[in-house]
This record gives sequence, structure tokens and C-alpha cells, in this order.
Amino acid sequence: MIGVVPKHMTERMLRSPLSRSLREKYGRRNVRVIAGDTIKVMRGEYSGIEGKVEKVNMKRGSLAIEGIQREKVRGGNVKVEINSTNVVVTDLDLNDKLRQALIQKIHESEKKNLTAKKSGTGKQNKRRSQIKGKSKVKGGET
Repeated sequence: MIGVVPKHMTERMLRSPLSRSLREKYGRRNVRVIAGDTIKVMRGEYSGIEGKVEKVNMKRGSLAIEGIQREKVRGGNVKVEINSTNVVVTDLDLNDKLRQALIQKIHESEKKNLTAKKSGTGKQNKRRSQIKGKSKVKGGET
């Protein structure tokens, strides 16, 4: 192994897109997956299967999901881990108050940004008005 990835970077790799209904509800495109979330597998051998996340493997960026198992050659079952990019979150586990507060905080801040963009009070709009006020003359003559 060349280096160890910091935790805040591995958490970025554990994000999965939200379903359309959750996108509209929370105003977010993706969210970090935790144990207890309900997801639907969209790609691969197990596509179409829906279940709860039992375990999150941060090193591999994969998820163990209820109901997805494979038989071993010598007998017995093994949980199959699926990459977090191949799933869609259909229901969030909001038992964690910190996570719930974080999602609400981000949702409220995005609402404020949308109103600022519509009203034209954002930084870019101020900069554009300053640029429009200056006129450029070609050739150096007026």
C-alpha cells in the first residue's frame, strides 16, 4: 500500500445517490450511506434487489446488504459486499440526531442559496454588474 487515505476522503467515497423522491424532499443529490439505510441495487448481478445496509466497509467502499448472500464451495453462506456507487438510497435512517440535523442544515442552506440566486444578490451577480459598468475599448483609442 502506497499511502493511507484520510477518513474524510474515504467518507466521500461512501456516498450514494438518493432516489428521486428523497432528492426532492431534502434538496440533495447524494448522501453518505450508513448501516440502517434502505437501498436498492442498480447494477451488477444483484440489480433490482432492495434491502437494509447491515455493514459498511470503509476501506473497500462497499456495503453488506440484508438478503444478498452467496454460497461457499464448502458449504455455508457469505455476505456479498456491493460497491456504494452501484446502489440508490430509497430510505434514510434518521435515528441518529446528528445526521438528521446535518441533513436539515444543508437543506436549509440550499434553500437560502436558491433565493439569493433568484433575487440576484449573489457574489457572481455583483461581480457581473461591476464588469458590465466598465467598457473595453479596442485599439487603445476612444
